[in-house]
Amino acid sequence: MTNIQILKRLYKDYTKKYLNKILTSVFFTLLLAASTSSVAYLLDPAIKYLFIEQKKTLVLIIPFFIVLAFAIKGASLYLAKVIMIGVSENVRRDIQIDMFSNLIEADTKLVDNKHSGKFITNLTNDVGMITNLVSTAILNLFKDSLTLIGLLCVMFYQNWKLSLIAIIMIPLASIAAKTLGKRIEKIVTQQMNKAGILTSYLIEIFKNHKLMKIFQREGYEKKRANQLIDELKDKSLKINVIHVRASPIMEFLTGIMIAFLIFVSAKLVSSNELEVSNFFSFLAAMMLAYQPVRSLATLNITIHQGLSGAKKVLPIIDNKPTIQEKKDAIKLELEEGNVSFENINFSYATNEIQILKNIDLKFQGKKMTALVGHSGAGKSTILNLIPRFYDADSGDIKIDNQSIYKSSLFSLRNNISLVSQETTLFDDTIKNNISYAKPDATMEEIEEASKFSFADEFIKNLPNKYDTLIGENGIRLSGGQKQRLSIARAILKKSRIILLDEATSSLDAETEDKIQKAINFLTTGRTTIVIAHRLSTILNSDKIYVIKDGMIEGEGKHDDLLASSKEYKNFYDKQVKKN
Repeated sequence: MTNIQILKRLYKDYTKKYLNKILTSVFFTLLLAASTSSVAYLLDPAIKYLFIEQKKTLVLIIPFFIVLAFAIKGASLYLAKVIMIGVSENVRRDIQIDMFSNLIEADTKLVDNKHSGKFITNLTNDVGMITNLVSTAILNLFKDSLTLIGLLCVMFYQNWKLSLIAIIMIPLASIAAKTLGKRIEKIVTQQMNKAGILTSYLIEIFKNHKLMKIFQREGYEKKRANQLIDELKDKSLKINVIHVRASPIMEFLTGIMIAFLIFVSAKLVSSNELEVSNFFSFLAAMMLAYQPVRSLATLNITIHQGLSGAKKVLPIIDNKPTIQEKKDAIKLELEEGNVSFENINFSYATNEIQILKNIDLKFQGKKMTALVGHSGAGKSTILNLIPRFYDADSGDIKIDNQSIYKSSLFSLRNNISLVSQETTLFDDTIKNNISYAKPDATMEEIEEASKFSFADEFIKNLPNKYDTLIGENGIRLSGGQKQRLSIARAILKKSRIILLDEATSSLDAETEDKIQKAINFLTTGRTTIVIAHRLSTILNSDKIYVIKDGMIEGEGKHDDLLASSKEYKNFYDKQVKKN
């Protein structure tokens, strides 16, 4: 989008709804402009009648009007700013809500391909720049433009010849502002990228601080952090230098202008074409005009910063997920829970190596099917295709002979639970983490799910029981405890299809035994598809598929595969030798 298109879009989607408040603010800027101009104008009668003609009848009246003008000026500025601050914060909220809502519904591929730290920077820093565009830019545009027009009227009223000379400064300031604006847009974009990289880096450090300590990489990470912070500092410094660069330019132009005007004014006064009172009123108006001219000169910089932020944020808001249900999508109705893959091909990106190649699978309803194979064979990809985290490039996936691509996403995912080795928990209470699967669950249901997952064994020993805060991603719990909470969450949902992605990996024997019992309860009478590297899980399966390089290398029960699948026999021998 061009800059004009971005501004139109921001107005249409986020500013137009607050037009009444903006117009109210503009009304107060009109009062501000009038009161500022009147201050300059009142110097004419003040000098003429109080100092030259010394009229005693006006000795109180003129000062009163000057005080009144300043009072109106102060009150109008305050009210105009307060209203626009309210508008800008509402716009910030609206943009952040739209952006977050879109990210929540975005494709898994989009979220996976971009670091979460960059999304956080987009949601905070970049939206903040758009907010400044709405608040500071709009307010200053009206406030300073109207004030400048009012002061120019006073200047022309006092002496049109001097005014024509004075207004030469306006186009000169505009040229300087345009040059600075072009430079700052590029630097602002670079600064935003650096801020995103720094945020991403900090998230990585906080997440992996134990790893950093055990490998004694504190010194290395300090150097990396210093480098990233210095790079961000350099970009921020350049932006601020460009901001203040307008000041010496404006000061220099103003100095030349005032010197020249005083020279011309002296000539006009000596030839009786200009009275001293008119000159002082003109000079006051011109000096007061310096601030709005300077502000308008730097306004271009604020606009370019806001546009840079919008160029980062709007594409995220506009992004349409490719994983969408059809307009005529039907509700998925489960009977047996049979899942079938029909000639499925899949790659994570166009022109990349295919992960799955002409896969045909049949997962029998209410039975357990295991997927076996080396890392990277495509096992997790198969699981990810069932709830439509990704869509296959070709082929069809059916549940009870109903295509998942013709079914509504809600009815599809409502029938699926996922328990993986990478347990995901929130920095919240145990109760809220379990009930995330069913927000309206009663306390009895939560306790029952905890009992069947053997999570109640450690929950009852915690000081606050189910109200215990578990920290970021359950940092205060052990791996086995986190896994049991994850299983409790799945039990509470009571889904008909269970996906287990190496749910018993990296656990001690006692904990694995408890989790295996919990999984047995979870999967009883449900269609279960399990990825596991442990024989204990595989031996209980009703059917096993051996996956190699994205294709089916073998299928059958354990004993059959020992005889028919070299890949499975190799896997089995390594497990036996290991044990």
